[in-house]
Amino acid sequence: MPLSREEVEHIAHLARLEFSEKELEAFTQELSQILDYMEKLSELDTSEVEPTYHALTVSNRFREDRVRPSFPPEEITQNAPQKEGSAFVVPKVIK
Repeated sequence: MPLSREEVEHIAHLARLEFSEKELEAFTQELSQILDYMEKLSELDTSEVEPTYHALTVSNRFREDRVRPSFPPEEITQNAPQKEGSAFVVPKVIK
């Protein structure tokens, strides 16, 4: 599936990239070759292949969710440059 030069220029424009004439020619050929290869891969019968998301079997290690005592607010805010009660004071960033 060969790409036209105009299509490559359009893709570059969408990606906010600028290329020289020589680079556009090279990318046109390279992208066309990539698409040809992908088309060749789509010819393979993968109906018997189980989908994989990781090369290794991965399982999450969740800890038990239990209530535990927290640090006292005074201890957490003791090194804060500015605090108000038990809260940190930070500069306003939204106008």
